[in-house]
Amino acid sequence: MVQRKGFSIEPKNIMMKKNIGTLDKIIRIAVATLIAILYFTNTISGTLALILGIFALVFVVTSSISFCPLYFPFKINTRKENISTKQK
Repeated sequence: MVQRKGFSIEPKNIMMKKNIGTLDKIIRIAVATLIAILYFTNTISGTLALILGIFALVFVVTSSISFCPLYFPFKINTRKENISTKQK
């Protein structure tokens, strides 16, 4: 635990809690793949390709770490938890 001037930060509060479920991951990877296909077949180009490429990269990264920072402030969680996990 880190303490500084009247407040403390516990390590468990710093960690990212997984909030992306399996179906969410599949959809994100499918959209990223579609964007890549559109780019490599020259269907999209220029600024649109750049913006969609950034979205695709974000989708792949958030899927791989199972955490979406935009879900966190709205307390959205598409991940199903096991009953044994909830009882702990």
